[in-house]
Amino acid sequence: MIKPVLHMGNPRLLRIAEPVTSFGTQDLAMLLQDMRDTMAHQDGAGIAAPQIGVNARVVIFGGQPSPRYPEAPNIPDTVLINPTLTPLSTEEEDGWEGCLSVPGLRGMVPRWKRLHYSGYTQDGIFFEREVDGFHARVVQHEVDHLDGILYPRRIRDLTRFGFIDALFDDNPPSND
Repeated sequence: MIKPVLHMGNPRLLRIAEPVTSFGTQDLAMLLQDMRDTMAHQDGAGIAAPQIGVNARVVIFGGQPSPRYPEAPNIPDTVLINPTLTPLSTEEEDGWEGCLSVPGLRGMVPRWKRLHYSGYTQDGIFFEREVDGFHARVVQHEVDHLDGILYPRRIRDLTRFGFIDALFDDNPPSND
């Protein structure tokens, strides 16, 4: 079911999400379906449970290419529960980001270029990956939601933050 996406300013987006303790449940399956439906409806590249008002350490991302990011590389369809992120170097990469909870705006955000992430599937199976580039950016963006952080807090130069149409003359960047 498509759920309303909470917008920046809503205090529920500032909470630190609670770990999931029960896997393979009907409630978890329903949450994931709601997240998928909402992400698809909004043409998102990912979504976190807190964005639809659920205080749980659950994110999804990837799958089919998003019309919002037509030139972005494909990312595997991923359910990531109770994630842990570890940078693989101190090297950062700047890139434009947008967010379903911050509609109409984009900002230049530094992120670790390469990272290792781990967590659990819907059925409680542990997995881990080493990723870089856009995939690493999407994971970091979504996991930030679980810690109550929206991307504008990561922007270092506020002259590179604004409304999409003002920043790009109706040609939004593809690397967010």
